[in-house]
Amino acid sequence: MLYGIIAATASFLLAALLTALLRAPALRLALVDRRRQRPVPLLGGVAVVLVTGLVAWAGDWTGVVPLGSLVGRLLVAGTAVGALGLAADVWRLRRRWLLAGTAVAAACVVPYEVTGPVVGALAAGWIAVVAVAFRGLDHADGVAGTVGVVTAFGVGACAAAELMDGLAVLLSALAAALTGFLLHNWHPARIALGACGSLFAGFLLAGAAVFTRAGHEPGAGVGVLFALTALAGVDAVLVLLSRRLAGRPLLRGGPDHLAHRLRRLGLTPQGAVVVLGVASFCGVLVGALVHTGWAGETVVLWLAGVAAAGVLGLLRVRVYEPRRAGTDPRTRASLHGPRAEPRGRPQESPEATDAPSRASSRAAIFPVRQGRRGEEPQVSASLRVRNG
Repeated sequence: MLYGIIAATASFLLAALLTALLRAPALRLALVDRRRQRPVPLLGGVAVVLVTGLVAWAGDWTGVVPLGSLVGRLLVAGTAVGALGLAADVWRLRRRWLLAGTAVAAACVVPYEVTGPVVGALAAGWIAVVAVAFRGLDHADGVAGTVGVVTAFGVGACAAAELMDGLAVLLSALAAALTGFLLHNWHPARIALGACGSLFAGFLLAGAAVFTRAGHEPGAGVGVLFALTALAGVDAVLVLLSRRLAGRPLLRGGPDHLAHRLRRLGLTPQGAVVVLGVASFCGVLVGALVHTGWAGETVVLWLAGVAAAGVLGLLRVRVYEPRRAGTDPRTRASLHGPRAEPRGRPQESPEATDAPSRASSRAAIFPVRQGRRGEEPQVSASLRVRNG
């Protein structure tokens, strides 16, 4: 208990300090997020990854709170996913590569001896999807950090109920590191998580949730896992549905996430973060209560109904600008038809219209009198030049 408090305090202070120090190198290297109204540096996730790993490994190295092989493997895989996210921040990797790499890392940490091969494969896919969905939460100031802190406390409570001390300390260190990062990410943000920090946090949270539910009944486990990460799932489903209905490419970014729609409804940036934090807390609370047996499994159905109603309601918020008919030449041609030529004027062929332009260009380059086809040559015989 005492080490948990010390680890959380150290994570908070170190993350706040390291995040402030990494802002200048990110600006110098032009590692910024240009999707927002202003460029925001993207190396905040590096501070979260380094501090969380340092504090967790310090507890394991000193022997105060051993992580164990399973939690240690989760931390190593999460660090690898964070490195993949950093590569995406630097070289703008496609989302399919992020999903594939995260799925491979998730397949290496699932406890197949407890879940079985089929359930374990499904759990690995779910971890990868949640990690990528959590990356989508980093679309506005303070959203990803707030949701990450709330989810880390909820999953940490489930881990403590299962007497997984190493996993609980790891999640407390993650929550404290995200809190220290939020000091610089609250609106107006001075630095952002980027793919490095968001993928790392989402991977650790999803993997830890799978660890806490391993060995329990699969049906109830699905409900608990959904409740613990409900907000990230709702955001992903809302974005995919809205882009599909609008006929937009699914992987093209746009102002169609939860915070964007709440801003359209009149909320301030801070108010949108508070609303999303409260919504995340409600989902995490339901998941923790069902996991510990304080609530029945039917509560998850009520949560799913509220989430579905929220998605349907927010789909009615207009976030895409309507296309103007005059901006697209194909649209303008379909509306007004081809442009008609004036009567009495013969239509010239492309060859005839291009010939004078080519001749004028040659004359401009070589200012020499050009001979015409119909003229006779002025000199017919060969010329002799006499020297001297």
